[in-house]
Amino acid sequence: MAASKIAIIDSGGANIASLLYAFERLGANATLTTDADQIRSADRVILPGVGAARDAMSRLRECQLIDVIRKLTQPVLGICLGMQLLTDASEEEDVDCLGIIPGTARRLPADITCPVPNMGWCAVKRTGRHTILRSVDDGSYFYFLHSYALPVSRYTIATANHASLFSAITCRDNFVAAQFHPERSSAAGSRLLANFVGLTL
Repeated sequence: MAASKIAIIDSGGANIASLLYAFERLGANATLTTDADQIRSADRVILPGVGAARDAMSRLRECQLIDVIRKLTQPVLGICLGMQLLTDASEEEDVDCLGIIPGTARRLPADITCPVPNMGWCAVKRTGRHTILRSVDDGSYFYFLHSYALPVSRYTIATANHASLFSAITCRDNFVAAQFHPERSSAAGSRLLANFVGLTL
């Protein structure tokens, strides 16, 4: 596989080391950055995130990256909070987000068997077709850690279930986003990231 230049946008979240290492294992050159030119020139862009949507959006705004991200034409992958940042808004602190993938992140419903946050392994069922899912078995388990999620919509290409169904993967044009952490999701996660590195639009 030819090495790809990956820009990981520093949105202020934690656990970036495992993401960098995941791409290193794939032979991809990944760099954590807030430099607009570096992001624009990358072959692939990752928008990760752990924490609160408002803090992450403030960080992107301070770094003058809002319009940069909106205008990207190469493949972009949002991960966990990064998926929610790509949407219209989040119920968490009622914050406006990037408005790239339509929808609003809503708090997960909870019950006795499904506490919030959702933390652990959930099966992911595909509902659409996309190169990022190539050779990923339907029903593969991925690692989740979140309290908010996108409802299922026409942009959903895979779902997972906690107390109810939610979007596990969404896609619009060159933007694709996963609610789970592929870098923590064993072989299935590595396959998904490899597909992203080799994605041709």
